[in-house]
Amino acid sequence: MCGIVGAVSTRNIVPLLVQGLQRLEYRGYDSCGVAVHAAEAAGAVPGTRLKRLRGIARVADLGAQAESQGLAGSTGIAHTRWATHGAPAIGNAHPHFSRGPVPAGMDGEQAAARPARVTLVHNGIIENHEALRAELLARGYFFTSQTDTEVIVHLIDSLYDGDLLAAVQAAVKRLRGSYSIAVLHRDEPQRLVGAREGSPLVLGIGADGKENFLASDAMALAGVTDQIVYLEEGDTVDVQLGKHWVVARDGQAVQRPVRTVQAMSGAAELGPYRHYMQKEIFEQPRAIADTLEGVEAVVPELFEAARNHAPGEGAHATFRATDQVLILACGTSYYAGCVAKYWLEAIAQLPCAVEIASEYRYRESVPNPRTLVVTITQSGETADTLAALRHAQSLGMQHTLTVCNVATSAMVRECKLAYVTRAGIEIGVASTKAFTTQLAGLFLLTLALAQARGLLTEAQEAEHLKAMRQLPNALQAVLALEPQVITWAEQFAAKENALFLGRGLHYPVAQEGALKLKEITYIHAEAYAAGELKHGPLALVTSAMPVVTVAPNDALLEKLKSNMQEVRARGGVLYVLADADTHIDSGDGLHVIRLPGHYGALSAIVHVVPLQLLAYHTAVARGTDVDKPRNLAKSVTVE
Repeated sequence: MCGIVGAVSTRNIVPLLVQGLQRLEYRGYDSCGVAVHAAEAAGAVPGTRLKRLRGIARVADLGAQAESQGLAGSTGIAHTRWATHGAPAIGNAHPHFSRGPVPAGMDGEQAAARPARVTLVHNGIIENHEALRAELLARGYFFTSQTDTEVIVHLIDSLYDGDLLAAVQAAVKRLRGSYSIAVLHRDEPQRLVGAREGSPLVLGIGADGKENFLASDAMALAGVTDQIVYLEEGDTVDVQLGKHWVVARDGQAVQRPVRTVQAMSGAAELGPYRHYMQKEIFEQPRAIADTLEGVEAVVPELFEAARNHAPGEGAHATFRATDQVLILACGTSYYAGCVAKYWLEAIAQLPCAVEIASEYRYRESVPNPRTLVVTITQSGETADTLAALRHAQSLGMQHTLTVCNVATSAMVRECKLAYVTRAGIEIGVASTKAFTTQLAGLFLLTLALAQARGLLTEAQEAEHLKAMRQLPNALQAVLALEPQVITWAEQFAAKENALFLGRGLHYPVAQEGALKLKEITYIHAEAYAAGELKHGPLALVTSAMPVVTVAPNDALLEKLKSNMQEVRARGGVLYVLADADTHIDSGDGLHVIRLPGHYGALSAIVHVVPLQLLAYHTAVARGTDVDKPRNLAKSVTVE
């Protein structure tokens, strides 16, 4: 979601800050801004002043505005905001200023014209902002926004006594909620202080000792530095020229490891594609191949010990001790977990529960210490999933594993075991290649659990791995069907509602297809298990309601055909994704796209790709912002 970039340097860092924000645009935002220590005008009192620019257009417009106004400074912060408290408006955009308490007799306009003393950017949500706001108003502070963030900057100002680090440390003790912040004070021109709790923040160390950085994502610093320190929960960091230090929650200075991180900035190039989503759909054969690279046998050791954990029980021992699986995820990742439930129960013969992460931690549940808790997340920073993991751990479930696309993420660091997929950077908000690589990782997990439990023969393992290695070619064959999907999309573009049907493990695939359509086309779409048609959804079926049906040649095909007849009998129009040998033919009110031969348990990975293409081309036909759909963010780092 929101993005933070900050720098202390000897050069003008405004272009660097703008570039960093551009690298974070994929996360989603509706306003942006930058603030720097700018030199005082000639003849003024020596020192520096805080100067900012904010806007509700794109980061490129902010950069152009900064250039045209000659904004420059060697210490600064920048931010992209996804609105929570307060509408998307310049007054609510970050960075926020504090100008100190308002003297008696000064009106609001005069108060807002005073020089700024503190400026701050913030990711997260402050839950006790109303109480803090009331306290600060009583002390004479003047508020100019509707945000929860503004209370932090005024609170820091109220606690400042010549040491910005001490003021930030005192302020964060008063905050409840989640935050990562970066703060400047006008009286300390080459000092940047950051803090984090429940929201990611990293320190970037400059190569020549002349500059250091803060960012919410290492990708913001791609091409600037590859030396990254991942701050831990409760850390405060003091960043200055050529030096930095980290203070833990208990007030003690600590050394956090420095990691060399290649942020793969080149992967963000669009190339010949019209949108990043289209590019990422077509990258799926390579992403699957990369995710499976080196997998010669399904062994538990594929699920390596995650970083920051002392050596202990290996994956094999953990898997042998497991008697059930709990999957925690949100959005698209949740549907990946729903597919995996079918695999885990059929192949590994383990009971599996799949929970929406944002709901799981707020209900009473029955913990089992022999449960393997599996989290699924593209970014590894999803706030709800991280909180659900910690809740499960607090209940005594210590066997944890994540399937994640970012090896350096908080999720990988906090889980004992990890399978890191190799989807590469995913820019489009609507997830595509991250989803299919998650499914590949979850299938490998299923096989590893089955093997550890003595349920997988060598012949069965070889057959499964052979099928997985054929996936890239199968996906290439599906992508070749794009012209047929475009024909469907031209018809869908005029619709406002759609129904998706699937059975068995293809029901979550239908759910994912409906989610993709609603995310980027704004067409209302729902998915149902096809057997549920007569229990309510059939009332919606008319000739104006397209019904997309996932129809693989599996054991439920004949029952699915009966469900399709129920739709046709009520005048519904069917759009069917069928395997080549399903004997479903196009006709009046029945449109069929034939996929390659049936891929058994892996069919879910194959069938989701045309649904992604359908959503993409329908969005293009409707003229929506495909890569940055309204109201959505790529990485949801607040609750």
